[in-house]
Amino acid sequence: MATVKTCTAFKGNHRFASGSVAEVALAIRDAAEDVMFLVFDDTTGRPIDIDTRGTIHEVPEREETPSEPRGRGRPRLGVVAREVTLLPRHWNWLGSQPGGASVALRKLVDEARRMRGDRDRIRAAQEAAYHFMSAMAGNLPGFEEAARALFAYDRHRFIDLIAAWPEDLRDHALKLAFVNLSPAEC
Repeated sequence: MATVKTCTAFKGNHRFASGSVAEVALAIRDAAEDVMFLVFDDTTGRPIDIDTRGTIHEVPEREETPSEPRGRGRPRLGVVAREVTLLPRHWNWLGSQPGGASVALRKLVDEARRMRGDRDRIRAAQEAAYHFMSAMAGNLPGFEEAARALFAYDRHRFIDLIAAWPEDLRDHALKLAFVNLSPAEC
């Protein structure tokens, strides 16, 4: 089962709507037409475009249907072919492994993911928070110091530095920044 992509829409410095892309698109569609919204992907913190045209049935259908064409590979298994550039000694070692190069590479990637999972999650959260902060709070007092505290994973300093920011911006930055922690736990 695919995970539902979630996003958050802001009207100025205020959170307007959060939820699936379809839910947020409908909320924006039903709002006043002369209002500008910025919508951010909750996973990456990057701004996204959503299409709010159409009826109450067309908007969710369009936003929930992937627009990217399927590529090569083994779709039932989710396999996607990509190019890997290695030195001959690497290819020789991979070829000598039980199951061949593909099996060996999958095992190496799985092992790295197990060992680095928390660090990768923290890094992704920091990047998401930074993308959001750059777009919405780049001109606010303490932005640069807050960014430094974010990447140093200094939660308490980060919270202190963004305390004067508008509440919805501050809360969303905290939500993105520190994986598996609520603002109360920071």
